[in-house]
Amino acid sequence: MRFRFLIVCLTLSLLFIQTKSYSLNFKPSISTVYSDTFNKKRSVICIATGLGGTVLTHIGLYQLWYKGYPSSRFHFFNDNQEWMQMDKFGHAFSSYYLGLAGIEAAKWSGVPKEKRWRWALFGSIFQDPIEIWDGLSSAWGASAGDLAANTFGTLLSAGQEYLWHEQKIKMKFSYSPSSYAAIRPNTLGSTMPERILKDYNAQTYWLCYSPIRKKQVSWLGLALGYGANGMVGGDDNIWTDKNNVIFDRRDIERYRQFYLSLDYDLSKIETKNQNIKTLLFVLNCIKLPSPALEFSRGKVKGHWVMF
Repeated sequence: MRFRFLIVCLTLSLLFIQTKSYSLNFKPSISTVYSDTFNKKRSVICIATGLGGTVLTHIGLYQLWYKGYPSSRFHFFNDNQEWMQMDKFGHAFSSYYLGLAGIEAAKWSGVPKEKRWRWALFGSIFQDPIEIWDGLSSAWGASAGDLAANTFGTLLSAGQEYLWHEQKIKMKFSYSPSSYAAIRPNTLGSTMPERILKDYNAQTYWLCYSPIRKKQVSWLGLALGYGANGMVGGDDNIWTDKNNVIFDRRDIERYRQFYLSLDYDLSKIETKNQNIKTLLFVLNCIKLPSPALEFSRGKVKGHWVMF
């Protein structure tokens, strides 16, 4: 949660840069955009940018965050039960889109289709070192669950590129404000940008698939979503603030939420405008509002519009 804003911003920036490069360097045709003609210079630029950015980012993280805390021998910390695993979905989401950024860089470099999946490993290459810093800090510890989530996101992007050379199943994110952030703003966020990143009650993660093959409606699909509610603490709803005052909110029920919804795949919308195409590609990580069924607490609830 501490670094997700940085990771998501870097991911979207990389996606924008790669797709924008098409309009600057290629004629607007699919055959040139997805050329298999390898360009060594471009591949060196992409690899140097990705690895260099990763190194510089982690040096910055160490200086800004870890340097001020006591270090320790490398150790693991089990946080798999915290936040009903919503944070793990966040790790997978970030790794998935960092993997897509790697794939887009491979396409721009003219890497052959059968080798592009390897570039999706950038998702784990960028995120996994964070667990090393955590593992060497006495205040935290490396999380096996975070590593597994990173790997899942990377495999989701790399595996589909390897099998189909396209992303048939996409991971998306949606946000709807909750009332719980006001109860514990220091943890769940006091401003809207903070709450989008920190308030797990307000987040939903989706796996989206478009089964329709007719060109006119290929943008329409189905989505399976996961969220959780009633969380004002990681393991439970009891916490101690900085003044050693104990808060007990066990009156708030914690529960999981599962969704079945419609999805709109913006990348399937045809346009000759390269700028619009780039914008649609980047925005496609967001699950747009649509009707949905919610399954939670043993009940089924319908939503005319689910954010």
